[in-house]
Amino acid sequence: MRLENLDFDLPREQIAQRPLEHRDASRLLLVDRSSGRFQDRGFRELPDLLAGNELVVLNNARVIPARLFGRRAGVRSEKPSRSTRAEHLTGKVEVLLTRQVGDDAWEALVRPGRKMRLRERVLFGGGELEAEITARGDFGLRTLRFVSHDSRTVNEHFERLGHVPLPPYIERADETADRERYQTVFAKRPGAIAAPTAGLHFSEDILKRIRERGVELCELTLDVGLGTFQPVHGETLESHVMHSETYEIPGETAALIDRAHAAGRAVLAIGTTVVRALEDAALRAAEARCSNTVLSGKAEAQLFITPGFHFRAVNALLTNFHLPRSTLLALVCAFAGRENVLAAYRHAVEAGYRFYSYGDCMLIG
Repeated sequence: MRLENLDFDLPREQIAQRPLEHRDASRLLLVDRSSGRFQDRGFRELPDLLAGNELVVLNNARVIPARLFGRRAGVRSEKPSRSTRAEHLTGKVEVLLTRQVGDDAWEALVRPGRKMRLRERVLFGGGELEAEITARGDFGLRTLRFVSHDSRTVNEHFERLGHVPLPPYIERADETADRERYQTVFAKRPGAIAAPTAGLHFSEDILKRIRERGVELCELTLDVGLGTFQPVHGETLESHVMHSETYEIPGETAALIDRAHAAGRAVLAIGTTVVRALEDAALRAAEARCSNTVLSGKAEAQLFITPGFHFRAVNALLTNFHLPRSTLLALVCAFAGRENVLAAYRHAVEAGYRFYSYGDCMLIG
């Protein structure tokens, strides 16, 4: 499929730059994927829009302060020559952590990446945190090994020195409030570099009302990384290679999904990250000729869901509005049909919905 088939026009002013005062005050576009019909609703109506027998699956990944600003410190065990420019030793460096690959070792996007050689070091804060580039990888990634030079752990330094990794379409620096608002109320397991944004709408009151309706809730963890937000390179979806993301599905969650499917109850995924984890685990179960709907445990998802994909685990989806020509929009089109989704998007634009991470949402059933 050509990327132009996943395009739509969006006025810049409809890209939400800040969250609403109340999490659950967002608008909700209710979409029937079988008929393509949609209705304007509010997120606070969600508990009443549910049948009452669904299984709701949440992503409990917690966003870490993954954006770090440091300065270059030269190459280990090498003395700079007289011709070395001063900025080589003192130049500013921006590091965006993307995935943990070992003890205190992370894949990261580094700017200025081209100038950063293997074994080059970066200092953060007053030098109490140091990183050394140990490898180069695909997608412009570098592997950095971090060392703490005081009594704090590397993760404690991240929390102290790091910034909330707001997406680039939020055209402002992160603020103190983002540490709480760019995080779901059910976030537990740190490791994500972007929020599972469909979950940002939930308040404790909404969760309480959903449970009171008789709806079951369960959780999994997918550490949102490059695979979720990396742009498509090329003119077709088929040419794109997804970056893998780590996920873990508890045995209890897998068992609840089995029971829901056996009883004919809907599995409602809260966000595209939940869809990706469940459908990857379902595909692995099918390939292993396993009787379970999904395989539990830890795995790497490199699954790219595009129109024509056969969904095995998910029956309903709550999701935010996504970027044009993106892998996430391709996933939603695969789930609900491209024409249905783009018609709903055109309506959302005309009706003044707020888009992207801090924006409004769709409930597709």
